[in-house]
Amino acid sequence: MSAPKRFCDSLNRRTALRVGAATLFGAGCTLPRILAAEAPAGGDVSVIFLFLKGGLSTIDTWDLKPQAPSEFRGPFSPIATNIPGIELGEHLPQMAGQMDKISLVRNFGHRNSDHGPADHYMLTGYHPIAGFNPNLSPNNQRPAHGAIISRKLGPRGSVPPYVCLPRMHASAGASYLGAAVAPFVVEADPNSPGFAVPDLLSPLVVDSQRFENRRDLLGVVDRFQKTGETAANRGALAVTTFQKKAFDLMTSSATKAAFDIGAEPTETRDRYGRNSLGQACLMARRLVEAGVRCVSIDHTNWDTHDNNFSVLKNDLLPLLDQGISTLFSDLHDRGLLSKTLVIVTGEFGRTPRINANAGRDHWGPAFTIAMGGGGLQGGRVVGRSDARAEKPEGTPYGPEELSSTMFRLLGINPAEEFYTPEGRPVKIAETNRVISELL
Repeated sequence: MSAPKRFCDSLNRRTALRVGAATLFGAGCTLPRILAAEAPAGGDVSVIFLFLKGGLSTIDTWDLKPQAPSEFRGPFSPIATNIPGIELGEHLPQMAGQMDKISLVRNFGHRNSDHGPADHYMLTGYHPIAGFNPNLSPNNQRPAHGAIISRKLGPRGSVPPYVCLPRMHASAGASYLGAAVAPFVVEADPNSPGFAVPDLLSPLVVDSQRFENRRDLLGVVDRFQKTGETAANRGALAVTTFQKKAFDLMTSSATKAAFDIGAEPTETRDRYGRNSLGQACLMARRLVEAGVRCVSIDHTNWDTHDNNFSVLKNDLLPLLDQGISTLFSDLHDRGLLSKTLVIVTGEFGRTPRINANAGRDHWGPAFTIAMGGGGLQGGRVVGRSDARAEKPEGTPYGPEELSSTMFRLLGINPAEEFYTPEGRPVKIAETNRVISELL
């Protein structure tokens, strides 16, 4: 995988947050803190949130305007799908064959066309307020969807409830819900020949015998705790039950098996595509199959200010078409699609008018998102944009409704409130309105 690119605003949003297994035994103990929260088991639906960072040009893919003037419509032509009356862009032929499993929301939009705030808006359902700093990582003023899912539903078995791959987006953090529900971050490209998840490996400086000795030490501390004499009182290691869970995660055969993408047949890996996006989609399928509740895939760079059509045709769309079409068909064939909600979106769309560099710029007011599985109706188009895709017709849907719909499908009440550290109540979702046409 190539080094992360900078967006047009010159901000490098590569996350600085890493869950280091090497800190397992130190004061930081970030991995144990992630495992600290337990919650009652919730519904059966999991979420795969594929975030196309930079902003997919949906006027060239999911909502073409072939009758618009040439400076709007671009060179791509629409093609038929396996649902009569629904058309996609010509460079998504495999997705067209899976359209019975996917629905499009074409009357979607929001009020922000800047990367950082729009990212936060789409990944949390809340528009950032004064003081938002996109340079922070994480930068969450509100908890990301995955953190809320983790808090409300907790883990299934030994696998983490919320996973980010191949890296963590800066707006994918837990905010005031705390490190206990922060994501488990893969921090590795599943397409790499030597792919391994750093936090499932023992620290290189700790050999196997010392690692086992430290496991034994936990048993000694447990005996002290049972007599009311904790490690902290003796000025020794501050070892908690969550550190034991971190040991369990690092030694869990189920967790390691879920992340072992090399166990997949060669034919399956080839079907998804031997690239970062394709293999991330395959890894996401493996993780939800193993019990992970929310997988967030961060894929860049869709910020096509220059040469939009060439970049889409030759670089980006072949990967997207192969990856998501195979994901939907694979989930369906395995009986997982009905309990796996897949959401595909960027932070916004691209300008309907083509710029002087044969590109399209940021456009939050109108774009299309794709959703399927998890109890949604497939093969539907919700709403429409106007003749030039400049704005939605009628009352649009936005990030608030996307969040509310997702939580409803997972059995989470979007009107329930969390409390900030200042004691201020904040609803899980800002609205109860859902995308009703899909339900």
